Amino acid sequence: MYYYGFDIGGTKIEFGAFDAQHQRLIQKRFPTPRDDYSALLDILTQLTLDADAELGTQGKVGIGIPGMPDSETGALFTANVPAAMGKPLAADLAARIKRPVLIDNDANCFALSEAWDGEFRQYAGVLGIILGTGLGGGIIINGKSFTGKNYNAGEIGHLRLPVDALDVLGRDIPRVHCGCGHDGCIENYISGRGFEWLYQHFFTEKLSAIQIIERYRAGDANAVAHVMRFIDLFAVCLANIFTILDPHLVVFGGGLSNFDEMYPLLPERIKPHLLGMAQVPRIEKARWGDSGGVRGAAFLNL
Repeated sequence: MYYYGFDIGGTKIEFGAFDAQHQRLIQKRFPTPRDDYSALLDILTQLTLDADAELGTQGKVGIGIPGMPDSETGALFTANVPAAMGKPLAADLAARIKRPVLIDNDANCFALSEAWDGEFRQYAGVLGIILGTGLGGGIIINGKSFTGKNYNAGEIGHLRLPVDALDVLGRDIPRVHCGCGHDGCIENYISGRGFEWLYQHFFTEKLSAIQIIERYRAGDANAVAHVMRFIDLFAVCLANIFTILDPHLVVFGGGLSNFDEMYPLLPERIKPHLLGMAQVPRIEKARWGDSGGVRGAAFLNL
C-alpha cells in the first residue's frame, strides 16, 4: 500500500508518496493556484494519477490545509487558500480520482507526522504545538488525529490567558484583540509574534524574535528578563493544557521552536502548576521540519 499526502499552503502545494514503511518515494512541488479552484483540482488530480502510474497502483490520499472543513458539509474555511474557501475540496477530488480523500488541519498533520516518527511511535498521546506567527496545535491519540466535532480540537492558541498568567504579566496587561474575534487569546502572547509584542510592551523597543534571542545569548539584562518572563508565562499556559489533555509527549514546531535554550527551562517551571501527582510529559523539538505537513497528510490514512 502507498500513501499520498498533499500539503496545501498559501504559496505552494507539496506532494509526497510514501510506502508502508513510511519512506518517501515521490516528492513534487507546485505553486498554489490561489484564486482558481478548477486549476487547484486539476493539479491535485494530475499529481495523484501520475503517482498511480509510477507506482502501479492506487494510493490512499490525504490533504493537509491551513483551515478546517465544516463537519457537516465538508466546505472549507481556509483564508490562506482563497480558491478553496467554502469548497468541498475532499469530496470534489474524491469524485475525480475515484477513491476516498481525507482532509485535516495542517497543525494536526504536523502532529501526526511527529507521532509516527520511529522513536515517538511508542507514545499513545501526542500533542503537537506550532510556535509560529500564531500558536497552533494538534492532538494525536493512538496514531490518529483527534479533530473533535467541529475540527476545533487542538486550537490551543485560542484559549484565554489563565489567572496565573496575570500573576506573571501583571493584572493590567492589555487583552490583545485576536483575529478570531475574542480578546486575550494566548497565541497573542505565546508565539513568535507574542514574543516580540511582550518585549516591546515591557521595554518599549521593537525588536524581532531573532534580535531578542541574540541579545539574550549575549547576556543583555532586558533580554534575559524577557525570556524568563516568557518561559514562566509559557509554563503556566502549558500546565493548564496538560491538565486537560495529559499527553505522553509534546513536540514543538515553528520558528520559535528553534530557541533551544527554552527546552531545559520549561519542565521545572511547568511542574508547580500541575496537579500534585502529575509529571511533566516529555517535551521535544520536532524531528521532521518542513516535511512534516506532507507526511502527516499522507499518514491520515494509516
